[in-house]
Amino acid sequence: MSTATAGPVRWSVALPTEQVERGAELISAEAVGEMAAALEAAGVDACHVTDHPYPPASWVAAGGHHALDPLIALSFAAAATRRLKLHTNVYIAGYRRPVLAAHGIATLDALSGGRVIAGLAVGYLEPEFAALGVDYHRRGALLDEAVATMTAAWAGSPGPQGNLLRPAPVSRPHPPLWFGGNSASAIRRVVESGRGWLPFPASQGFAKATRTAPMEDLDDLKRAIGELRHAAERAGRTDPIDICCIPFSHPHHRSVFDPRRLVEEALQLAELGVTWLSVRLPAPSRMGYLENAERFGVEVVRAR
Repeated sequence: MSTATAGPVRWSVALPTEQVERGAELISAEAVGEMAAALEAAGVDACHVTDHPYPPASWVAAGGHHALDPLIALSFAAAATRRLKLHTNVYIAGYRRPVLAAHGIATLDALSGGRVIAGLAVGYLEPEFAALGVDYHRRGALLDEAVATMTAAWAGSPGPQGNLLRPAPVSRPHPPLWFGGNSASAIRRVVESGRGWLPFPASQGFAKATRTAPMEDLDDLKRAIGELRHAAERAGRTDPIDICCIPFSHPHHRSVFDPRRLVEEALQLAELGVTWLSVRLPAPSRMGYLENAERFGVEVVRAR
């Protein structure tokens, strides 16, 4: 296994579409388009959104969040940009019928000219699975089954009744699949059928809450990257695998933006083999987000 790109990391920056309570300030068509265009102008490589279609009210009240539908939100970002990649970070395929998920992803990829990065994960919020009528205890198997069904549909293989999925994705053979999570199962999925891995910082408590393995510092990440490389070697994989990590200095659950620290950590992580970084910019207002995006371009992207 090799890193997918040499040199500096690339950047995937969140659109704040989980802040649905902010209304038109952040989640209107105008807002999403304007913020995505600002990221593209700043030289950012991708924008990303999260996925919580039906979370429990108690979890939201305790600090959780709602989210716009990922594919619809990214379609508005696509319409306002020309180069920016469209990254689901992450999309819980198990919440949906696999063929419908495949159709939505393929449609976005076709309409955007092949700009989708499909970040997928098993999910962790048990009450959300229950509310959607999905077996939480089969979430790993459901993701594996979804990937098999989606990749076959994208390849043009007829379904059991002879059905076909159209449009085909522009990306060939399909949009890159990046798998989220710190667990051995996540690494297995990356090696078997992924082109990228999405690990994230996780204290012991956060890891328990999200049903994944802890990842508390650079040493933990270094060990996990070693496990990924060994697994790829055992499987005979030699093609590049992207690693897109959330910076330890800028976890997604904190509203922090320190350009100097980001640049420093990006250099450290690149030395470990990380090829992308996933960052969430503070959004005190739409204008505040736009100003942070511009600053990110000047002080982070161009600093490399």
